Amino acid sequence: MPKSTGKRVKKVQTRETKSASGDYLNQVSLVGRLSGVAKEKILPSGSKVVEFRLVIEREQDRSSSKKLVDTIDIATWSAVGRRSALKLGENSWISVNGAIRRRFWQSPSGLASRWQVEASEIISI
Repeated sequence: MPKSTGKRVKKVQTRETKSASGDYLNQVSLVGRLSGVAKEKILPSGSKVVEFRLVIEREQDRSSSKKLVDTIDIATWSAVGRRSALKLGENSWISVNGAIRRRFWQSPSGLASRWQVEASEIISI
């Protein structure tokens, strides 16, 4: 668990979210810790992106003493988001808001893809 910084953090409640037109929205809110230092990449197009991984603990099964975690890939494209992510240290606790995206690219063995969260907001907690 994160150390208290004196800031109040609201508990996020799950609810069905729809746009004004009635369509479902792609919104994600996560709280966890960085598994390593965020890294900036410059793509062949010239675009910049900062990527990092967020480690999120799962509820522990009573029959297991082993801590279970999920590791989620996060990317941020905006200048503000990139600066914020690059300032974070390894094992920093953060809250991330954004959307799930599937990225495609051409690899030597053919078309490749992966899922990641595109962060629109990164808050240190």
